Amino acid sequence: MAQTQISARPGKIAVLGSGSIGTYLGGALLAAGADVVLIGRPAMRARIAKFGLVLTDLQQRRVQQGAEQVPYREDADALAQAGLILVTVKSSASAAAAVEIARHAAPGALVVSLQNGIGNAAVLRQGAPQVQIIGGMVPFNVVQCPDGRLHRGTEGELMVERCAALAPWLAFFASAHLPLIERDDFVSVQWGKLLLNLNNPVNALSGLPLRQQLSQRLYRRVLAALIDEALGVLRQAGIVPARVGKIAPRWLPTLLRLPDWLFRRLAAQMLKIDPEARSSMWEDLQAGRATEIDYLNGAVVALAATCEIDAPCNRRMVNLVHQARHDTDRHVDGATMLRALLQSETT
Repeated sequence: MAQTQISARPGKIAVLGSGSIGTYLGGALLAAGADVVLIGRPAMRARIAKFGLVLTDLQQRRVQQGAEQVPYREDADALAQAGLILVTVKSSASAAAAVEIARHAAPGALVVSLQNGIGNAAVLRQGAPQVQIIGGMVPFNVVQCPDGRLHRGTEGELMVERCAALAPWLAFFASAHLPLIERDDFVSVQWGKLLLNLNNPVNALSGLPLRQQLSQRLYRRVLAALIDEALGVLRQAGIVPARVGKIAPRWLPTLLRLPDWLFRRLAAQMLKIDPEARSSMWEDLQAGRATEIDYLNGAVVALAATCEIDAPCNRRMVNLVHQARHDTDRHVDGATMLRALLQSETT
């Protein structure tokens, strides 16, 4: 993963919430010559101490740095020196992140919320009004591999709300193979991304790598039901989701319901996924951590409630994931999952 070094440094970048995604982003920027500090949990710090920082992706790029080259902190006071703060904490931790930003960040700092779900930037703005906060979107998955690598297994480019203050850092992101695509329609982008994220719980409950899960029609029918329902809710709310992948949102349910042989033929790009790729929700369930289900499928349910309608498929998926967190056997086969969501449809 060759990097082009950039001589001028616009200021320090802090990554608040350096788990899989945050450490991957921060590590790639660090390798591109940016001044970066990672802020996260002891477990990731210990992982880096043991393996160093090794980043790989599905284009066979590779970045490797020794642990001594990676500034990693567990305390948020490192935010004080940052001109740019990337927030990659889970949605449930947004309010706590806002407190740390309000306590430590310099008044002129720019904060980018690179989180799943809807409304995280608003939570940060409410809790840290002294800094500029914009929304962002990470389209790809990063998995922690047993050999210590952080592996990006899916495609996609970062998208952010258009903001002139980003200009000093754009070259670093481009050099790190993380170009920032600036958008004026960011609410639509967030909902377009959320539609794709509705597969996170399907993948987590399947227990399978993403490509293997998406290759099975029963699991795709589950995802199609979730997306179909969400599209109906968005129409009621007057929201048009943006296309953030290869396929326009309105065609996703039809495509997903195709027989396996036809799906493989027509949706080859959707299956252009590294065999190692899994959803972050799968990692959370394996570790017994709280998931983002309430901020993904739960966001669809909440939006439906504002329109005085129900979203039963997404509501049932929320319940399935909450139950799975406390079950010894968390895996659910496609037929069982489909029956649980639709209750009346046979396989």
